[in-house]
Amino acid sequence: MKNNKFLFWATGHPRLVVVSIFLILDIVVAAIFLRHGRHVLTVAFLNIGQGDAVYIEAPNGNQLLYDAGPPTGAILRELHKVMPFGDRSIDVAVFSHPDMDHIGGFLDVLSHYKVGVLLEPGSRSDNGVWSEAQRVIAANHIPHILARRGMTIDLGGGVLADILYPDRDMTTMETNASSIVLWIHYGDTAFLLSGDLPQAQEDYVVSLDGATLHAQVLKLGHHGSRTSSSEAWLQATHPDVAIISAGENNRYGHPHKEVLSLLEQLHIPSLITWREGTIRFESDGTQVSRY
Repeated sequence: MKNNKFLFWATGHPRLVVVSIFLILDIVVAAIFLRHGRHVLTVAFLNIGQGDAVYIEAPNGNQLLYDAGPPTGAILRELHKVMPFGDRSIDVAVFSHPDMDHIGGFLDVLSHYKVGVLLEPGSRSDNGVWSEAQRVIAANHIPHILARRGMTIDLGGGVLADILYPDRDMTTMETNASSIVLWIHYGDTAFLLSGDLPQAQEDYVVSLDGATLHAQVLKLGHHGSRTSSSEAWLQATHPDVAIISAGENNRYGHPHKEVLSLLEQLHIPSLITWREGTIRFESDGTQVSRY
């Protein structure tokens, strides 16, 4: 009945209907313009439960997704919140390492979005998600690159993502120890992502890049587990804020109290996704701000 009343009104007011349609289109176009016309880098740590997923969008609109969380469907919900309306493509996907809580959501991503290129460390896992993801990647002819130290992903608009690790063949390496370390920088600002990288590998990266590792925002390795976030790593990166991506009341007890105590000792504030929800930052190349 309501639909009939609306149709009756619309046929009697055709000009108002046309004006309303154009007004809606103007609002959508303006929103897209404002999003991409501000020359900012956007980095969002997605609230996907017990796992990792980080969405990066350069000032020119190019996008990178670093991990996609567990296979719960949460990644699609969170991407819908941060991506431009109607956007169904992601330029670069990065599998930090093939554990379920990092790549499980990529099956949903690959079925709903066109992915331009995929990077992964080359380590192996016997979980079913990893083998199915490989099948989908091959079936969709997605270019597939082994990430290695020295490579740089140029997202355009002045945003670069340097791969600091791994620097060797990862075929026989334990999955966490193969995690891709990505240093994303824009002007004088930087974000650092390291998957589930253990302390031994963190300290190795510090030995290579310690003088230049600073990042305003650091995502703590392994969801705030005591196996990651060594003191040497935190001192080298000396972030303004540390992000912990973890699910509420998770069975692992993440983040561990030892890590929280070390952060407090080093005067590094932290934010947890289960408490804050998706955590978004913007950088204009000079400073980083949360929004």
